[in-house]
Parts: sequence; C-alpha cells; structure tokens
Amino acid sequence: MFGLFVRFTCKDEAAAAAFDDLVARTGEQIRANEPGTVIYAVHRVAGHPLQRVFYELYRDNSAFEEHESKDYVRTFLAERDKYLAATEVDRLDFVSGKGVEAEH
Repeated sequence: MFGLFVRFTCKDEAAAAAFDDLVARTGEQIRANEPGTVIYAVHRVAGHPLQRVFYELYRDNSAFEEHESKDYVRTFLAERDKYLAATEVDRLDFVSGKGVEAEH
C-alpha cells in the first residue's frame, strides 16, 4: 500500500468554496473509475475553515501512477493552485491499520 497525507490552505472563503467544488467533481470520478484507489478522503479542519486535508491510500505505486494519469486528476492539479495559499504533502508507507491490509 502507498498513501499520501496532503494539507491544503485556501486563499480565502470564496477560494475554499470553489476548491471544495473542484474536489467534489474530482472525487466523483475517482470513485467511479479507480478500483486501485482504496481510500480518498477529504476533510475540513475544525477551527481552521480555510484548511483541507486529504488522506489517500492506493493499492500500490502502480495504482497511484494510474490515478495521476487520469484526465480529471490532471485537471484538478492544473486548477487547484488558483485557490490555494499553501500545499504540504507527506508520502506514506503503510505499516498497519483497521479496514485495510498491507500487501505482502
């Protein structure tokens, strides 16, 4: 398994609303077209209305590469910066958990 933890900070409330719309449209496509994407969860951060965190878990690196190659993901990557003040990305190597199994 391979994952990402991403923190986005939007520029202002209008940008946050537009970003949320972009995220919703992209998420619909991910759910419909990516069996190798195990988890793609987006959260607002309590007490920080301009922040969003993504937790993404992929079956393996190939599933992540397939995700990144999709037109709707490329559109998301191209459009997101106009709404954002900051982006922080952590790449994750799965150790253990509930609801998902590590590949052996």
